Order: sequence, then C-alpha cells, then structure tokens
Amino acid sequence: MTTSSRRSFLKAFLAGAGFLPLAGAPLFRAVAAEPAKSDEFFLLIHALGGWDVTLSLDPRWEETGLIDPASTVNTTFAAIRKWQSGTVKLSDGGVSFQAIRPGGTPFTFGPAIGNLTDHASRLCVVNGLATNTVSHPDGQTFAVTGRHLNGGRPNQSSIDVCCANEFGTEQLLPVVSVQYPSYLLGTQMDSRARPLRIATIGTMAQSLSRATLYDTQAERNTVNAVLTEEASDLAAISNDPSALQGFASQYGALQNLLTNSSLQSTFSESALIAAHPELNVTALRFQRSAAVNAAFAMEAFRNNLARCVSFVFNSFDTHSTNYTNQAGIQQEMFDTLATLVGQLDKIPHPTRAGRKLSDHTHILVTSDFCRTPQINLQRGRDHYPNGSALILSPKFKGKTLYGKTDPLQLLPANAGTFLDGPRPVAPPDVLATFVSAFGVDPQKYFREGEIIKELLA
Repeated sequence: MTTSSRRSFLKAFLAGAGFLPLAGAPLFRAVAAEPAKSDEFFLLIHALGGWDVTLSLDPRWEETGLIDPASTVNTTFAAIRKWQSGTVKLSDGGVSFQAIRPGGTPFTFGPAIGNLTDHASRLCVVNGLATNTVSHPDGQTFAVTGRHLNGGRPNQSSIDVCCANEFGTEQLLPVVSVQYPSYLLGTQMDSRARPLRIATIGTMAQSLSRATLYDTQAERNTVNAVLTEEASDLAAISNDPSALQGFASQYGALQNLLTNSSLQSTFSESALIAAHPELNVTALRFQRSAAVNAAFAMEAFRNNLARCVSFVFNSFDTHSTNYTNQAGIQQEMFDTLATLVGQLDKIPHPTRAGRKLSDHTHILVTSDFCRTPQINLQRGRDHYPNGSALILSPKFKGKTLYGKTDPLQLLPANAGTFLDGPRPVAPPDVLATFVSAFGVDPQKYFREGEIIKELLA
C-alpha cells in the first residue's frame, strides 16, 4: 500500500469507526487549550533532606537559644572559605562563627552561603517558613505544591508543572524534572505539561540513542514523516483537530530529538561537563550530579529546549554527620548557584535579541524543612518544622528579606498580617507569590496561600 493510499484508508477507517468525535473527550480538550506565549524560563530547585539554615540563610551563632552551636570545636570548617571565627567563647571551648553581612543588604548569612554573597543584591530570602511537618515526603511535597500529603499522596500540582502549564506547553520539553518532586494533578491541567521525570541527565541521553541493527535512521525518519503527515491530514478534516494536531506535534518533536545531534549532546553528562568547566564538577565532593543538572539547565534554556527545569541538590539529611558535612554540602550548592547565575548573565537569550538569559530566568530554591536548634545523642541535628526559601528573579525585589524566626528556638514567628490574621509565612504563600509575578491567578493552582506584595519588583 502506498503512502497516499494508506493515508486515505486511515481517514476513512477512523471516521467510520467514530474516532473523530472522540476529540471532544476531556483528554483531548486539555490538549486543545491555547498556551500563554512566554520568553521566560523557570528553574526550580529543592535542597533534598532539610537544610541547616543556621549555617547559611538564618544563622544562630551565639549560645543563646542553641545547644552546641556550630563552633571551631564541633564543626569541620577547614574547607569553608567564609568561616570567620567570632569572639564569643562557647561552653565547648571553641568560638562560634561570625555572621556575614553583605554591604547594603538586610541579610545576615552564615559561612556556608559560599560565593552566593557575590549576588546578594539580587537575592530575595524568605525565612521562618512554617513547614508544619518533619516528614521528608510531606515536607518535600508541601514545599513544592503548597499542600500536605493526603493519605501519602500529593493532591496538588507542583510549582514546576504549574509554570509549564501556563507558559511551556508548546515547548519541545515543557518540564524536565531530575529527581524533583514533580506532579501534574487536576482537570484544569494541560496534559502536555506532564513532566519528563528522569533519574539523571545521562538517562535521557541513553534513551535517545538508537541501534541500527534492524532498521536505519533514514527508515525511521521516513516512518515518522508519514505518521506526522497523516496526523496533520486527519486534523484538517476533523471537527475538533486538537488531538490529531497534538499527535503531529509529538511525532515532529520526536524526530527532532532523535536526529538533532546538538540536542542529544545537551543530555550528555560528559558533554555538559566539558561545556561548563566553570562549574568545576569533578572537584566537587557532594554536589557533582547537581552541578551537571545546572549545566543542563543552561544548555536547555540556551537552545530553547525546555521551559522549566527542576532538580535537586542532595545529601542535606545530615543527622549524626551534621557538623562534619552540612556546611560543605551547602557551600557547594550555593557556589554552584552563584556560578550558574554568573553564566546566565553571559548567555544570550535564544529568542530576544540583545537580552541575556538572566533577564528572563527565574529561580526558586526550597527545602523540606530545617534542622533542630538542639543536638541529638549522636551530636547531630534532626528534623525541625521551620524552613527558608530563596528566590533569584528579575520579577522579585533584590536585597529583600521577609519572614523571621524567634531569637531563642528557631521557630517561625509572625511575619505580617494576612487575611487570616498575624501568622508566619508558609510555603503556599511563597508559591502563590511566585506564580502571581507572571500574571497568573494563584487560585488556579493553589488552594491556599496569599500573595506577598512586598517581595514583588
């Protein structure tokens, strides 16, 4: 059967079988929604395991309110570049670290903040987040969806998927999620915004490779072209062409992925490491995979491949090893972020002439919760229902600090008066504010959460 006759047969068969009216079903109506046009890129990052904010974003370096705080006696600080010993003598015989106060900003940082202090004027920090949980799965889900688990399951879409649903459904890859807690839930969501969830960037590179033992690339391209053309032809005679147009788009995207060598190299770990020596991946002890993910985000945005990239920095669940590893883990994360931001300042925007990626890239960093003010029996620190968030975005005010903790126990304190009265800021407020910065009604995605106008540029 020739290509032409095959297409004619399919048209007649599908129409006779009642296929075309199926395009009005809910699944296909979701595909039909017109996406918002956007030149913005979104980078969503999660510090997996619950970070110790006393070493970075919300430091406590005096004995008041803490038992055995980070000091020259109980903390491995030799590799921490910004460690500055304070003058307060501690009960363990050591001295605590001195806070870092970048000039012209309201911030008080701990020494693990690393080179991110170079970008302090662009930072928006939220402290004293009421995470209301000390469970890893619940904390991770609450941080990125704004709702706690229900029966062990998420019941709201994650922030990366929400951004893709609004702005990325026409992208080749709306969301690439590397171990990030990504979820697409709800009837209002476009099925095209479903995240591509992978364990590592290299996993995607392997899946794109195709053996030629049984067929050649040229033969696969021919089949793909036929399927694309047939879907487009059928869409032209359909009452609701959205589903078939979606098929044609997917076939075209698949061929682009499988034949475009530059796109395939974007998923190659070795190629990414070679392309971004400034990240110094091989020298990292804790965050090598995250640095590769950061390199991928830069290349994905540079090539206009993905609208949203989400990934994790690992290993923050330090209990007995909190004083030996946590500061180094954080420094590598914040250094990687600092390098990433510096590179975004140099990379041209793929569709806006004269603009840099940093002008249109929006970064949100969250974590499960934080670590306890007190040490445990292993001289480490456990889970605590408080948190911090970090935003780097032209849509948000730089040099901005919002939210606070009480001076004694590192618990969230009232940050302002919300509609339900004075209370601490919570993850849903951060997520609602983030999407509102782009003209999106937060109530479309988040049941709870209020816009914090003080954060918006």
